[in-house]
Amino acid sequence: MAIMCCFQVNPNREMTVEEFKARLLQFETDHDGRVSHDELKEALQSLRVWFPWWKARQVMKVADTNHNGQIEGAKEIEKLVNYAQQQLHMKIHGSHDRW
Repeated sequence: MAIMCCFQVNPNREMTVEEFKARLLQFETDHDGRVSHDELKEALQSLRVWFPWWKARQVMKVADTNHNGQIEGAKEIEKLVNYAQQQLHMKIHGSHDRW
């Protein structure tokens, strides 16, 4: 019988908006300046967020305002940061100036 322990580590860590964006850019593999569902899922997984595939899907529903399957531009990034703060309980502080 296997016993597993599940816990969250990094989402409770404080970070600036710039650090959050830098974390996303580490997983932005095609270097097109946009974040896809898969890239977002990988970034959330690296932050040890539970169920990253599902939460990435939820973020895309909220933040992808033009429904092209990508998070791009300052407005969508701001929505992503707000979602991470409110729904994923990440402590992200700083300005939401631009991507």
